[in-house]
Amino acid sequence: MSLHRNCNGIARRDFIQLGLGGALGMGLCDLFRLRALAGETGAIRPAAKNVNCIMIWLDGGPSHYESFDPKPDAPAEIRGTFKSIPTSVPGVHFSEPVPELAKAFDKFTVIRSICHKDPNHGGGNHYMMTGSPTPVPVGCGAFVTFHPSFGSMVSYDRGVRGGLPAYMAMPSNTRSGGPNFLGGQNAPFIIDGAPNSKNFQVNDVVLPREISEEHARSRRDLRAALDRMERFNDKLVEDPSVVFDQFYQQGFDLVSSAKAQAAFDINREDEKVRERYGRNDFGQRLLMARRLVEVGVSWVTINYGGWDDHRNLFETYKGDRLKQLDRGLSALLTDLDERGLLANTLVVALGEFGRTPKINKDAGRDHWPHAMSVLMAGAGIPGGQIVGATDAKGYNAAENVYRPEDFAASLYTKMGIDPRQSLHTTTGRPVPLVNDGRLIKELFV
Repeated sequence: MSLHRNCNGIARRDFIQLGLGGALGMGLCDLFRLRALAGETGAIRPAAKNVNCIMIWLDGGPSHYESFDPKPDAPAEIRGTFKSIPTSVPGVHFSEPVPELAKAFDKFTVIRSICHKDPNHGGGNHYMMTGSPTPVPVGCGAFVTFHPSFGSMVSYDRGVRGGLPAYMAMPSNTRSGGPNFLGGQNAPFIIDGAPNSKNFQVNDVVLPREISEEHARSRRDLRAALDRMERFNDKLVEDPSVVFDQFYQQGFDLVSSAKAQAAFDINREDEKVRERYGRNDFGQRLLMARRLVEVGVSWVTINYGGWDDHRNLFETYKGDRLKQLDRGLSALLTDLDERGLLANTLVVALGEFGRTPKINKDAGRDHWPHAMSVLMAGAGIPGGQIVGATDAKGYNAAENVYRPEDFAASLYTKMGIDPRQSLHTTTGRPVPLVNDGRLIKELFV
Protein backbone atom coordinates (compact mmCIF):
# COMPACT_ATOMS: atom_id res chain seq x y z
CA MET A 1 0.00 0.00 0.00
CA SER A 2 1.42 3.40 -0.99
CA LEU A 3 0.31 6.58 0.71
CA HIS A 4 0.30 9.85 -1.20
CA ARG A 5 2.07 12.86 0.27
CA ASN A 6 1.40 16.48 -0.61
CA CYS A 7 4.11 19.13 -0.97
CA ASN A 8 4.27 19.66 2.80
CA GLY A 9 4.67 15.99 3.71
CA ILE A 10 3.53 15.04 7.21
CA ALA A 11 4.93 17.34 9.83
CA ARG A 12 4.98 17.00 13.62
CA ARG A 13 2.22 19.62 13.82
CA ASP A 14 0.07 17.54 11.46
CA PHE A 15 0.67 14.45 13.58
CA ILE A 16 -0.53 16.33 16.66
CA GLN A 17 -3.64 17.40 14.78
CA LEU A 18 -4.56 13.76 14.22
CA GLY A 19 -5.41 13.54 17.90
CA LEU A 20 -5.11 10.53 20.17
CA GLY A 21 -5.34 7.35 18.12
CA GLY A 22 -5.79 9.31 14.91
CA ALA A 23 -2.53 8.31 13.30
CA LEU A 24 -2.50 4.66 14.31
CA GLY A 25 -6.18 3.78 14.53
CA MET A 26 -7.56 1.50 17.20
CA GLY A 27 -7.84 -2.25 17.68
CA LEU A 28 -11.39 -3.40 18.29
CA CYS A 29 -10.97 -4.58 21.86
CA ASP A 30 -9.05 -1.41 22.75
CA LEU A 31 -11.78 0.65 21.14
CA PHE A 32 -14.50 -1.11 23.13
CA ARG A 33 -12.57 -0.60 26.38
CA LEU A 34 -12.10 3.11 25.72
CA ARG A 35 -15.77 3.48 24.85
CA ALA A 36 -16.76 1.82 28.10
CA LEU A 37 -14.57 4.21 30.07
CA ALA A 38 -16.13 7.13 28.25
CA GLY A 39 -19.59 5.75 28.96
CA GLU A 40 -18.86 5.81 32.66
CA THR A 41 -18.43 9.59 32.42
CA GLY A 42 -21.52 10.06 30.26
CA ALA A 43 -19.62 10.89 27.06
CA ILE A 44 -21.60 8.59 24.76
CA ARG A 45 -25.08 9.62 23.77
CA PRO A 46 -27.72 7.96 21.60
CA ALA A 47 -28.01 8.69 17.89
CA ALA A 48 -30.38 11.43 16.90
CA LYS A 49 -31.03 10.45 13.29
CA ASN A 50 -30.55 7.43 11.05
CA VAL A 51 -28.31 9.07 8.44
CA ASN A 52 -24.84 7.68 7.74
CA CYS A 53 -22.04 9.37 5.80
CA ILE A 54 -19.35 8.42 3.31
CA MET A 55 -16.68 11.12 2.98
CA ILE A 56 -14.17 10.94 0.12
CA TRP A 57 -11.22 13.07 1.19
CA LEU A 58 -9.15 14.28 -1.81
CA ASP A 59 -6.03 15.23 0.07
CA GLY A 60 -3.80 17.84 -1.54
CA GLY A 61 -6.55 20.00 -3.03
CA PRO A 62 -8.13 19.00 -6.38
CA SER A 63 -8.58 21.59 -9.11
CA HIS A 64 -12.06 23.05 -9.42
CA TYR A 65 -11.25 24.10 -13.00
CA GLU A 66 -10.54 20.57 -14.18
CA SER A 67 -13.55 19.04 -12.43
CA PHE A 68 -16.81 20.83 -11.62
CA ASP A 69 -16.19 24.52 -12.42
CA PRO A 70 -14.61 24.89 -15.88
CA LYS A 71 -14.07 28.35 -17.36
CA PRO A 72 -14.17 27.79 -21.14
CA ASP A 73 -14.34 31.51 -21.92
CA ALA A 74 -11.35 32.48 -19.76
CA PRO A 75 -7.90 33.13 -21.31
CA ALA A 76 -5.82 30.03 -22.13
CA GLU A 77 -3.48 30.56 -19.18
CA ILE A 78 -6.51 30.19 -16.89
CA ARG A 79 -8.90 27.78 -18.62
CA GLY A 80 -6.25 25.12 -19.30
CA THR A 81 -6.30 22.46 -22.01
CA PHE A 82 -9.50 20.55 -21.24
CA LYS A 83 -12.86 21.25 -22.84
CA SER A 84 -16.11 21.58 -20.93
CA ILE A 85 -18.76 18.89 -21.42
CA PRO A 86 -22.53 18.87 -20.84
CA THR A 87 -23.97 17.10 -17.81
CA SER A 88 -27.27 15.27 -17.45
CA VAL A 89 -28.81 18.61 -16.43
CA PRO A 90 -29.31 21.05 -19.34
CA GLY A 91 -27.19 24.17 -19.13
CA VAL A 92 -24.66 22.79 -16.63
CA HIS A 93 -21.17 21.83 -17.77
CA PHE A 94 -18.28 20.03 -16.07
CA SER A 95 -14.71 19.59 -17.23
CA GLU A 96 -13.75 16.93 -19.74
CA PRO A 97 -11.96 14.55 -17.28
CA VAL A 98 -15.17 13.69 -15.34
CA PRO A 99 -17.58 12.30 -17.98
CA GLU A 100 -19.20 9.66 -15.72
CA LEU A 101 -19.93 12.17 -12.97
CA ALA A 102 -21.35 14.50 -15.61
CA LYS A 103 -23.79 11.75 -16.60
CA ALA A 104 -24.72 11.13 -12.94
CA PHE A 105 -25.17 14.80 -12.03
CA ASP A 106 -28.90 14.31 -11.46
CA LYS A 107 -27.94 12.50 -8.23
CA PHE A 108 -25.78 15.16 -6.53
CA THR A 109 -25.22 18.83 -5.81
CA VAL A 110 -22.01 20.77 -6.42
CA ILE A 111 -21.25 23.73 -4.19
CA ARG A 112 -18.93 26.10 -6.09
CA SER A 113 -18.80 28.83 -3.48
CA ILE A 114 -17.21 27.47 -0.29
CA CYS A 115 -14.01 29.33 0.49
CA HIS A 116 -11.60 30.24 3.28
CA LYS A 117 -8.26 32.01 3.68
CA ASP A 118 -5.79 29.29 4.70
CA PRO A 119 -3.51 28.23 1.80
CA ASN A 120 -1.60 25.63 3.84
CA HIS A 121 -2.33 21.93 3.64
CA GLY A 122 -2.43 21.41 7.40
CA GLY A 123 -4.59 24.45 8.09
CA GLY A 124 -6.94 23.90 5.16
CA ASN A 125 -7.25 20.23 6.01
CA HIS A 126 -8.17 20.98 9.63
CA TYR A 127 -10.64 23.68 8.58
CA MET A 128 -12.50 21.54 6.05
CA MET A 129 -12.35 18.35 8.13
CA THR A 130 -13.62 19.97 11.35
CA GLY A 131 -15.41 23.21 10.47
CA SER A 132 -12.98 25.10 12.70
CA PRO A 133 -9.91 27.09 11.60
CA THR A 134 -6.54 25.86 12.78
CA PRO A 135 -5.78 27.63 16.06
CA VAL A 136 -2.74 29.89 16.00
CA PRO A 137 -0.83 30.30 19.27
CA VAL A 138 -0.59 33.91 20.39
CA GLY A 139 2.40 34.46 22.67
CA CYS A 140 4.33 31.97 24.75
CA GLY A 141 2.27 29.35 26.54
CA ALA A 142 -0.97 30.11 24.72
CA PHE A 143 -3.64 27.41 25.11
CA VAL A 144 -4.31 25.81 21.73
CA THR A 145 -7.30 23.52 21.11
CA PHE A 146 -7.58 21.51 17.91
CA HIS A 147 -11.12 20.56 17.00
CA PRO A 148 -12.44 17.00 16.62
CA SER A 149 -13.09 15.79 13.10
CA PHE A 150 -16.58 15.24 11.74
CA GLY A 151 -16.19 11.47 11.96
CA SER A 152 -15.04 11.61 15.57
CA MET A 153 -17.92 13.88 16.53
CA VAL A 154 -20.40 11.48 14.93
CA SER A 155 -18.73 8.65 16.83
CA TYR A 156 -19.01 10.64 20.08
CA ASP A 157 -22.69 11.29 19.42
CA ARG A 158 -23.66 7.75 18.41
CA GLY A 159 -21.23 5.24 19.87
CA VAL A 160 -21.13 1.58 18.88
CA ARG A 161 -24.19 0.53 16.89
CA GLY A 162 -25.00 -3.14 16.44
CA GLY A 163 -21.50 -4.05 17.60
CA LEU A 164 -19.86 -1.96 14.86
CA PRO A 165 -17.66 1.09 15.59
CA ALA A 166 -19.33 4.29 14.40
CA TYR A 167 -16.27 5.72 12.63
CA MET A 168 -14.08 3.87 10.12
CA ALA A 169 -11.40 5.07 7.72
CA MET A 170 -9.68 3.55 4.67
CA PRO A 171 -6.79 2.95 4.03
CA SER A 172 -5.49 5.35 6.69
CA ASN A 173 -6.72 8.34 8.62
CA THR A 174 -6.43 11.89 7.33
CA ARG A 175 -4.11 14.26 9.15
CA SER A 176 -7.07 16.06 10.77
CA GLY A 177 -9.36 13.07 11.05
CA GLY A 178 -8.75 12.39 14.73
CA PRO A 179 -10.81 12.97 17.89
CA ASN A 180 -8.48 15.41 19.66
CA PHE A 181 -10.05 16.23 23.06
CA LEU A 182 -12.95 13.79 22.50
CA GLY A 183 -10.54 10.97 23.30
CA GLY A 184 -9.19 7.83 21.70
CA GLN A 185 -12.50 5.99 21.92
CA ASN A 186 -13.66 8.23 19.08
CA ALA A 187 -10.67 7.62 16.82
CA PRO A 188 -11.46 5.79 13.58
CA PHE A 189 -11.10 2.06 13.17
CA ILE A 190 -8.63 1.77 10.28
CA ILE A 191 -9.24 -0.65 7.41
CA ASP A 192 -5.92 -0.93 5.62
CA GLY A 193 -4.68 -3.24 2.92
CA ALA A 194 -5.57 -3.59 -0.75
CA PRO A 195 -9.26 -4.55 -1.17
CA ASN A 196 -8.79 -5.31 -4.86
CA SER A 197 -6.40 -8.13 -4.04
CA LYS A 198 -7.62 -11.72 -4.16
CA ASN A 199 -6.84 -12.53 -0.51
CA PHE A 200 -7.92 -9.26 1.06
CA GLN A 201 -9.46 -9.42 4.52
CA VAL A 202 -9.98 -6.87 7.28
CA ASN A 203 -7.63 -7.23 10.24
CA ASP A 204 -9.29 -7.87 13.63
CA VAL A 205 -12.68 -8.44 12.01
CA VAL A 206 -12.52 -11.36 9.60
CA LEU A 207 -11.32 -14.67 11.05
CA PRO A 208 -7.97 -15.81 9.61
CA ARG A 209 -8.60 -18.29 6.83
CA GLU A 210 -6.68 -21.01 8.68
CA ILE A 211 -9.03 -20.73 11.70
CA SER A 212 -12.56 -22.03 11.33
CA GLU A 213 -15.42 -20.46 13.25
CA GLU A 214 -15.77 -23.69 15.23
CA HIS A 215 -12.09 -23.55 16.17
CA ALA A 216 -12.46 -19.92 17.21
CA ARG A 217 -15.43 -20.76 19.42
CA SER A 218 -13.40 -23.54 21.04
CA ARG A 219 -10.66 -21.04 21.85
CA ARG A 220 -13.21 -18.66 23.29
CA ASP A 221 -14.74 -21.39 25.44
CA LEU A 222 -11.31 -22.47 26.69
CA ARG A 223 -10.47 -18.91 27.66
CA ALA A 224 -13.81 -18.57 29.45
CA ALA A 225 -13.16 -21.81 31.35
CA LEU A 226 -9.73 -20.56 32.43
CA ASP A 227 -11.33 -17.37 33.69
CA ARG A 228 -13.65 -19.36 35.92
CA MET A 229 -10.74 -21.16 37.56
CA GLU A 230 -9.56 -19.86 40.91
CA ARG A 231 -5.94 -18.81 40.52
CA PHE A 232 -3.52 -18.26 43.39
CA ASN A 233 -2.93 -14.63 42.36
CA ASP A 234 -6.56 -13.67 41.64
CA LYS A 235 -6.66 -11.40 44.65
CA LEU A 236 -3.36 -9.79 43.81
CA VAL A 237 -3.58 -8.94 40.15
CA GLU A 238 -5.90 -9.34 37.22
CA ASP A 239 -4.00 -10.36 34.11
CA PRO A 240 -5.57 -8.60 31.09
CA SER A 241 -4.04 -11.16 28.75
CA VAL A 242 -5.99 -13.98 30.45
CA VAL A 243 -9.19 -12.49 31.77
CA PHE A 244 -12.12 -13.08 29.46
CA ASP A 245 -13.97 -9.78 29.79
CA GLN A 246 -16.88 -8.09 28.08
CA PHE A 247 -14.60 -6.27 25.65
CA TYR A 248 -13.07 -9.49 24.36
CA GLN A 249 -16.62 -10.82 24.03
CA GLN A 250 -17.64 -7.78 21.99
CA GLY A 251 -14.68 -8.31 19.72
CA PHE A 252 -15.52 -11.99 19.32
CA ASP A 253 -19.17 -11.21 18.65
CA LEU A 254 -18.12 -8.88 15.86
CA VAL A 255 -15.74 -11.45 14.33
CA SER A 256 -18.32 -14.23 14.52
CA SER A 257 -21.42 -12.31 13.49
CA ALA A 258 -22.88 -13.06 10.07
CA LYS A 259 -23.73 -9.37 9.66
CA ALA A 260 -20.13 -8.24 10.16
CA GLN A 261 -18.75 -11.01 7.97
CA ALA A 262 -21.10 -10.04 5.17
CA ALA A 263 -20.09 -6.38 5.40
CA PHE A 264 -16.32 -6.85 5.57
CA ASP A 265 -15.87 -9.75 3.15
CA ILE A 266 -15.92 -7.86 -0.12
CA ASN A 267 -15.27 -11.08 -2.02
CA ARG A 268 -18.95 -11.95 -1.45
CA GLU A 269 -19.95 -9.05 -3.68
CA ASP A 270 -21.23 -9.82 -7.17
CA GLU A 271 -18.42 -9.58 -9.71
CA LYS A 272 -20.45 -7.30 -11.98
CA VAL A 273 -20.88 -4.82 -9.14
CA ARG A 274 -17.16 -4.91 -8.39
CA GLU A 275 -16.39 -4.20 -12.03
CA ARG A 276 -18.84 -1.33 -12.01
CA TYR A 277 -16.86 0.43 -9.27
CA GLY A 278 -13.56 -0.32 -10.99
CA ARG A 279 -11.17 -3.15 -10.14
CA ASN A 280 -8.70 -0.95 -8.29
CA ASP A 281 -8.21 -0.30 -4.59
CA PHE A 282 -10.00 3.06 -4.58
CA GLY A 283 -13.06 1.71 -6.37
CA GLN A 284 -13.21 -1.28 -4.06
CA ARG A 285 -12.92 0.97 -0.98
CA LEU A 286 -15.96 2.86 -2.21
CA LEU A 287 -17.77 -0.45 -2.54
CA MET A 288 -16.65 -1.44 0.96
CA ALA A 289 -17.96 1.89 2.26
CA ARG A 290 -21.36 1.15 0.74
CA ARG A 291 -21.37 -2.25 2.44
CA LEU A 292 -20.46 -0.67 5.79
CA VAL A 293 -23.16 2.02 5.80
CA GLU A 294 -25.60 -0.63 4.60
CA VAL A 295 -25.17 -2.48 7.91
CA GLY A 296 -25.24 0.69 10.03
CA VAL A 297 -21.71 2.14 10.27
CA SER A 298 -22.30 5.85 10.86
CA TRP A 299 -19.23 7.42 9.24
CA VAL A 300 -16.71 6.12 6.69
CA THR A 301 -13.83 8.25 5.42
CA ILE A 302 -11.95 7.19 2.31
CA ASN A 303 -8.59 8.93 2.13
CA TYR A 304 -7.68 9.32 -1.56
CA GLY A 305 -4.64 11.59 -1.72
CA GLY A 306 -2.26 12.83 -4.35
CA TRP A 307 -4.08 15.96 -5.58
CA ASP A 308 -1.33 18.50 -4.90
CA ASP A 309 -0.56 19.05 -8.58
CA HIS A 310 2.00 21.85 -8.72
CA ARG A 311 3.36 20.42 -11.96
CA ASN A 312 2.09 18.50 -15.00
CA LEU A 313 -1.50 18.81 -13.85
CA PHE A 314 -3.05 18.26 -17.27
CA GLU A 315 -1.08 15.11 -18.02
CA THR A 316 -1.82 13.81 -14.52
CA TYR A 317 -5.56 14.45 -14.90
CA LYS A 318 -5.56 12.27 -18.02
CA GLY A 319 -4.28 9.38 -15.94
CA ASP A 320 -5.71 6.74 -13.63
CA ARG A 321 -6.22 8.82 -10.49
CA LEU A 322 -9.01 11.00 -11.87
CA LYS A 323 -10.42 8.19 -14.00
CA GLN A 324 -10.78 6.04 -10.89
CA LEU A 325 -12.47 8.88 -9.00
CA ASP A 326 -14.85 9.58 -11.88
CA ARG A 327 -15.83 5.94 -12.37
CA GLY A 328 -15.91 4.89 -8.73
CA LEU A 329 -17.79 7.85 -7.30
CA SER A 330 -20.42 7.84 -10.05
CA ALA A 331 -20.87 4.09 -9.47
CA LEU A 332 -21.26 4.63 -5.71
CA LEU A 333 -23.97 7.27 -6.19
CA THR A 334 -25.84 5.15 -8.72
CA ASP A 335 -25.55 2.01 -6.60
CA LEU A 336 -26.79 3.76 -3.46
CA ASP A 337 -29.69 5.22 -5.42
CA GLU A 338 -30.71 1.89 -6.96
CA ARG A 339 -30.62 0.18 -3.57
CA GLY A 340 -32.73 2.87 -1.92
CA LEU A 341 -29.82 3.84 0.34
CA LEU A 342 -29.18 7.36 -0.94
CA ALA A 343 -32.10 8.73 1.05
CA ASN A 344 -30.31 8.03 4.33
CA THR A 345 -26.67 8.12 3.19
CA LEU A 346 -24.82 11.41 2.92
CA VAL A 347 -21.96 11.37 0.37
CA VAL A 348 -19.35 14.14 0.43
CA ALA A 349 -16.25 14.58 -1.75
CA LEU A 350 -13.79 17.41 -1.18
CA GLY A 351 -10.23 18.46 -0.42
CA GLU A 352 -8.73 21.28 1.62
CA PHE A 353 -8.92 23.94 -1.14
CA GLY A 354 -8.98 24.52 -4.90
CA ARG A 355 -6.14 25.47 -7.25
CA THR A 356 -4.82 28.79 -8.56
CA PRO A 357 -6.45 30.41 -11.57
CA LYS A 358 -3.17 30.98 -13.38
CA ILE A 359 -1.24 27.96 -14.62
CA ASN A 360 2.32 28.08 -13.30
CA LYS A 361 5.61 27.61 -15.19
CA ASP A 362 5.56 23.85 -14.47
CA ALA A 363 2.13 23.32 -16.08
CA GLY A 364 0.50 22.97 -12.68
CA ARG A 365 -1.72 24.95 -10.35
CA ASP A 366 -0.86 26.00 -6.81
CA HIS A 367 -2.87 26.26 -3.56
CA TRP A 368 -5.99 28.44 -3.73
CA PRO A 369 -8.48 28.54 -0.81
CA HIS A 370 -10.55 31.37 -2.31
CA ALA A 371 -12.53 29.00 -4.55
CA MET A 372 -13.25 25.29 -4.46
CA SER A 373 -15.92 22.78 -5.45
CA VAL A 374 -17.56 20.38 -2.98
CA LEU A 375 -19.76 17.45 -4.05
CA MET A 376 -22.66 16.54 -1.75
CA ALA A 377 -25.38 13.95 -2.29
CA GLY A 378 -28.04 11.98 -0.44
CA ALA A 379 -29.91 12.59 2.82
CA GLY A 380 -32.45 14.79 1.05
CA ILE A 381 -29.96 16.92 -0.90
CA PRO A 382 -31.40 17.73 -4.33
CA GLY A 383 -29.72 16.23 -7.39
CA GLY A 384 -28.65 18.22 -10.42
CA GLN A 385 -28.09 21.42 -8.45
CA ILE A 386 -25.28 23.97 -8.59
CA VAL A 387 -24.97 26.08 -5.44
CA GLY A 388 -23.21 29.41 -5.70
CA ALA A 389 -20.69 30.49 -8.31
CA THR A 390 -17.18 31.75 -8.78
CA ASP A 391 -16.39 34.82 -10.85
CA ALA A 392 -15.86 34.63 -14.61
CA LYS A 393 -12.24 33.51 -14.26
CA GLY A 394 -12.67 31.33 -11.17
CA TYR A 395 -10.61 33.54 -8.87
CA ASN A 396 -13.10 33.90 -6.03
CA ALA A 397 -16.41 32.56 -4.77
CA ALA A 398 -18.75 35.31 -5.88
CA GLU A 399 -22.38 34.23 -5.39
CA ASN A 400 -23.98 32.63 -2.31
CA VAL A 401 -20.59 32.50 -0.62
CA TYR A 402 -20.28 29.98 2.24
CA ARG A 403 -17.59 29.29 4.85
CA PRO A 404 -16.35 25.97 6.20
CA GLU A 405 -18.41 26.73 9.33
CA ASP A 406 -21.54 26.78 7.16
CA PHE A 407 -20.54 23.50 5.55
CA ALA A 408 -20.02 21.97 9.02
CA ALA A 409 -23.34 23.25 10.36
CA SER A 410 -25.15 21.81 7.35
CA LEU A 411 -23.35 18.47 7.55
CA TYR A 412 -24.06 18.05 11.26
CA THR A 413 -27.70 19.00 10.79
CA LYS A 414 -28.04 16.37 8.07
CA MET A 415 -26.55 13.84 10.50
CA GLY A 416 -29.05 14.78 13.22
CA ILE A 417 -26.44 16.54 15.39
CA ASP A 418 -27.11 20.02 16.76
CA PRO A 419 -24.27 22.27 15.49
CA ARG A 420 -25.11 24.92 18.12
CA GLN A 421 -24.04 22.75 21.05
CA SER A 422 -20.86 23.19 23.04
CA LEU A 423 -18.31 20.50 23.80
CA HIS A 424 -15.92 20.44 26.72
CA THR A 425 -12.20 19.86 26.59
CA THR A 426 -10.42 17.53 29.01
CA THR A 427 -9.93 20.51 31.32
CA GLY A 428 -13.65 21.35 31.24
CA ARG A 429 -13.32 24.39 28.98
CA PRO A 430 -16.42 24.86 26.77
CA VAL A 431 -15.80 24.87 23.01
CA PRO A 432 -18.58 25.51 20.46
CA LEU A 433 -19.02 22.62 18.06
CA VAL A 434 -19.50 25.10 15.20
CA ASN A 435 -18.82 28.79 15.65
CA ASP A 436 -21.64 30.84 14.05
CA GLY A 437 -22.28 28.43 11.20
CA ARG A 438 -25.36 29.00 9.08
CA LEU A 439 -27.13 26.35 7.07
CA ILE A 440 -26.52 26.12 3.33
CA LYS A 441 -30.18 26.58 2.55
CA GLU A 442 -30.02 24.97 -0.90
CA LEU A 443 -29.26 21.62 0.73
CA PHE A 444 -32.54 21.64 2.66
CA VAL A 445 -35.13 22.43 0.00
